[in-house]
Amino acid sequence: MKKQLLMMALASGLLVATQANAMTRDEYKAASDRIEADYKAAKAQCDALKDNAKDVCEKEAKGKQNVAKAELEHSYKPSPAAARKVAEEKVKAEYEVAKEKCDDMKGDAKNACEKEAKAAEARGKAEVRAMK
Repeated sequence: MKKQLLMMALASGLLVATQANAMTRDEYKAASDRIEADYKAAKAQCDALKDNAKDVCEKEAKGKQNVAKAELEHSYKPSPAAARKVAEEKVKAEYEVAKEKCDDMKGDAKNACEKEAKAAEARGKAEVRAMK
């Protein structure tokens, strides 16, 4: 009997601890608004740049926004699928930025840069698949 009571107390304690870490709807909304504001500020900084530097800056800002949103979802509703989504967004953001940076190059250097970006993306995707 004591063993059952101890197990029930332990289980209820874990349940309370888990719920204490859960994000409320208001916290989620505030964090979402903060992510949007950060994105708009980062995008505004990109306006001072020109040509491909501006494009790279915008890809970085968008990538950070998408990763932050995925991390927020994972914090709000933790699950293995949400963790994979975070990893997928990180891989996607890194690839988009790397691909955009390759646009500054020409000829063989550009081709090599694009191949390296694609290879890095493939490695990232393989790591995400391994998470399943």
